[in-house]
Amino acid sequence: MKFASLSRRKFIQGSALAAAGFTIVPRHVLGGSGFTAPSDKLNIAAVGCGGKADVNIRMAYNNGSDNMVALCDVDDRQAKKFRAQFPKAPYFKDYRQLFDKEAKNFEAVIISTPDHMHAPIAMAAMQLGKHVYCEKPLTHDIYEARMLTEAARKYKVVTQMGNQGSSGDDTRKIETWIQKGVIGHVHTVSCWTNRPVWPQGVRSPKDKGESQPVPSEVDWDLWLGTAPARDYHEAYMPTRWRGYWDFGTGALGDMGCHFMDVPFRALKLKYPTSVECSVGSVYSDFFKEAFYDDVCPPSSAIHLTFPSDDKKVKEIKFSWYDGGIRPQVPDGIPYEKVFTNIDGGMMFIGSKGILVAELFGNNPRLFPEEKFGDKKMPDAEKPLVEGKTDGHQQQWVKACKQGYGAYTSSSFDESGPLTETVLMGNLATRSYLYREPKTGGGFTFPGRKKLFWDGVNMKITNFDYANQFVKRQYRGNYSL
Repeated sequence: MKFASLSRRKFIQGSALAAAGFTIVPRHVLGGSGFTAPSDKLNIAAVGCGGKADVNIRMAYNNGSDNMVALCDVDDRQAKKFRAQFPKAPYFKDYRQLFDKEAKNFEAVIISTPDHMHAPIAMAAMQLGKHVYCEKPLTHDIYEARMLTEAARKYKVVTQMGNQGSSGDDTRKIETWIQKGVIGHVHTVSCWTNRPVWPQGVRSPKDKGESQPVPSEVDWDLWLGTAPARDYHEAYMPTRWRGYWDFGTGALGDMGCHFMDVPFRALKLKYPTSVECSVGSVYSDFFKEAFYDDVCPPSSAIHLTFPSDDKKVKEIKFSWYDGGIRPQVPDGIPYEKVFTNIDGGMMFIGSKGILVAELFGNNPRLFPEEKFGDKKMPDAEKPLVEGKTDGHQQQWVKACKQGYGAYTSSSFDESGPLTETVLMGNLATRSYLYREPKTGGGFTFPGRKKLFWDGVNMKITNFDYANQFVKRQYRGNYSL
């Protein structure tokens, strides 16, 4: 037989080549077009199944390119849809039980809860070595943002905040235009939004002494989490929690991470040096001002000052407006071409021109039009994200598979400092609203002034009362 006449050396060589032939066939080839091998899928746990989770889970799962292996929500009503879609995924109401029992079965966590629970959940996940996608704003207070930024480095995990505009093409385009000096030396920035689109500046159920029976589907104590205890009322959930200081961060926290992100990147901003504000007043009767301390105000204007790396610009003035308030439009710029989007927009003022854009930096326009109309602008320098804003979650998923160090648009190194800046506005707002009784009636408002910020040490240096808003006290045994 010819087989018997083969030398041992040739047989071994032939066997090795045959084995090599099998090992170089990709797994997806064996499974056919579009097949993803189980070993190539990211196993994801979701904490929070309603609201923004509807987008986050759907985009991360990506029609089955990756796995949703565990679910958690304190409200069974919010979890109903995804429990039906992923019937094999264990379901929990307490994220701590999920982490204790299922940690070995997942590599990454998506957090889509109210703001006040972002930090403890994200920290617990990172301490387990899990990659984290966390909704915006990254945290409820400034200290938490600093701690999560440091923890992501310490535990070497891939992170992403849910400000999907950071993955948009126009964000990258504006970043390049500003840094290439298209409008010259930028000295003033404004951002604005129509938010809040939920109740703010109103008397809360807590202040009215109102309560309701807790729905059977809800674990109210777990929903409160780190926040001070209070009775249940449907006014808090779902979604409307954004307007309550104990749970949310108001219009600024909701939209600031979208709008302010673009100039924060483009100008490479560092810690602000000062902040001041004014807020919309509420009157319960003729000349009777009402103070609703449980809720965020109906509108606000925040003014931040940043140091500038540009030797031609001493400092950068950055203003935020919400509740429908808008900035003044410079002379010669058509009003209707600035305020083109109901959600809001942004405006950069430089020594050579003005750049205006919409939410996520979309639709950037340069003024004066006669100066920039036919001029070719530089292309974005940063690589574009596949899927643009819709690819934000999958960008994180793919980075998780590559491991720590893989690029994401809004890693905690970027989004942590951004969140700190956004929350400086809320610190100023709450300081502005602080009042002390005045002899003979009425109040004094000692926090209505420019507040000076020591960013490195996270401290207001000229109004100590404000520092309680840097770091809040958690209820019960919650901790970072």
